[in-house]
Amino acid sequence: MRRQFFLQALLVFAIFALFLNSKSQQDKTSKQHTLPEISFVVSMSKPWTHLLEVEMHIKNEKMPEKIELVMPVWTPGSYMIREYSRHVQDFEAKGKLDGKSLRWQKTSKNVWQIETKGSKEILVTYRVYANELTVRTNELNHEHAFWNNTALLFYVKGWLNAPSKVKVIPYGNWKVATALPEIEPNVFYAENFDILYDSPFEVSDFKEITFSVRGIPHRFVVTGEGNYDLEQIAKDTAKIVEEHARIFGELPYKNYLFILNLRGRGGLEHLNSTALQWGRFDFKPRERYLDFLSLVAHEHFHAWNVKRIRPDALGPFDYSNENYTKLLWVAEGATSYYEGVVLLRAGFITPKEFLETKASQIQALQTRPGRFQTSLEEASFDAWIKFYRQDENSINNQISYYDKGEIVSFLLDLKIRSSSGGRKSLDDVFRHLYNEFYKKQRNYTPEDFQRACELMAGSSLEDFFARYVRAREEIDYNSILKDFGLQLIEPSGKRAFLGGSLSQQGDRLIINSIPADTPAYNQGLNAGDQIVAIDGYRASNSFLQNYLNEKNPGDKVKITVFRFDKLMEFEIILGSQFTSGYGIKTVENPNEQQQILYRSYFGVELK
Repeated sequence: MRRQFFLQALLVFAIFALFLNSKSQQDKTSKQHTLPEISFVVSMSKPWTHLLEVEMHIKNEKMPEKIELVMPVWTPGSYMIREYSRHVQDFEAKGKLDGKSLRWQKTSKNVWQIETKGSKEILVTYRVYANELTVRTNELNHEHAFWNNTALLFYVKGWLNAPSKVKVIPYGNWKVATALPEIEPNVFYAENFDILYDSPFEVSDFKEITFSVRGIPHRFVVTGEGNYDLEQIAKDTAKIVEEHARIFGELPYKNYLFILNLRGRGGLEHLNSTALQWGRFDFKPRERYLDFLSLVAHEHFHAWNVKRIRPDALGPFDYSNENYTKLLWVAEGATSYYEGVVLLRAGFITPKEFLETKASQIQALQTRPGRFQTSLEEASFDAWIKFYRQDENSINNQISYYDKGEIVSFLLDLKIRSSSGGRKSLDDVFRHLYNEFYKKQRNYTPEDFQRACELMAGSSLEDFFARYVRAREEIDYNSILKDFGLQLIEPSGKRAFLGGSLSQQGDRLIINSIPADTPAYNQGLNAGDQIVAIDGYRASNSFLQNYLNEKNPGDKVKITVFRFDKLMEFEIILGSQFTSGYGIKTVENPNEQQQILYRSYFGVELK
């Protein structure tokens, strides 16, 4: 009897399981049917007009009476509202089957509302003016087309999860490069709009090279002439990619694309690609080439940090508003830190060069009055209104979450290593975030990041985070450096000092900015002043510096300036400035623990 009851119960359970599975499949199928079919055609028939021509095809069996097309106002990775919709023109909407025009209106700066009139298929056409080459905007000219989809393609409100296709009709003999999978010649597929918006396009007669790391194909495409060696770039990039793979244990993508335009400078990370800009002739000498490799390392490290290991607010994205986070110092500052770490580990730079760079970065921070006005978390949060809008007073009230973030990440790595006896490092923190947050589809918070660091350190790091991340305290560098047998050497010597950042603009010597509490700041000079003379002698940048070198702190000089076209004269008492900069050197007679920690970090003996 008990056996019969068990068999009946088992049968009922099996029938119920089949029902649930069937319902799940029905729900899934129903959900698929409610999503529209969206495709784009991007053309460039007249590159000299800088107008990219776009067709947007929308098909839905259950089309609502009204739909809203939204143009993003910013692009992930570049935290400023950029108002891409200002470049849209010649907008039209039609029923695709009958060709009749559909009524539409703009309901906000970046939203176009269309009355569908029962049409199940809609064709929208428009053009976008593209004449700004940055990694976050669009450019079309005689040489190429480069675009970010956030700055070109609408999404339908409520349908960000819809798949889409993009067909590109290149100009002339141009080729197409993007990280999206190609399903037909020059037709590319995105499974949702977040992926579409994370996949820039380069269309030109580019040069290219492919290479593999751990069996994963990587592609470099370059537009423009210059003094680069593409084979050497591929070889060196492969070393960088391998070092990143060693940190995380794997490459997180099936293929990767590097887009390089040889004008300007900068980079922007994407899920399976990056867009880079570099000067045509800035691949030589060695120092410039190392700067380029640093950019490559930075943007590729983002394939983990930011694109997969995501701070709290950075995904899923709100493309019409700011997405605030206090973690840009980790997203960008820690990534900047790993530029140098990876170049060191890959053998491109020596420990001496690495430490010289760190000393230069510390000097830049220590001469910036804004370090007492803004914390790392505040700089991260306010990026939307401050970082990309620098002015003459920024030096006095801001710090860069890149620059100070890099320094603090360096010190944090050392702190974790020393606290754990050399067993753990910042590498372990990022591996933890990758496995415990990205792979479990979670974003991390500032509290999560601190906990992960403390987990690896094996002790509390509250004092470190409270003072150097959340507050604006002066950093005690040597309290951390000493554990590795290192010492920060502060500047020495004195020379006469005026203060102010100057630039020679033709015959005009202009004050760009003036740090607080310098002689120029305290005695009346302004940013924007044109210095025309010092002690009655016509001033140029080189003459002014040479003249000041002959003076002593406390001497008086007369500075004559034009301010708003009015001639003015100021008597300035010169202050004093150090003649040498910061440096980092090894201590004498390091103990055994210092030698162990130094060797574990740099891979060589402490001498």
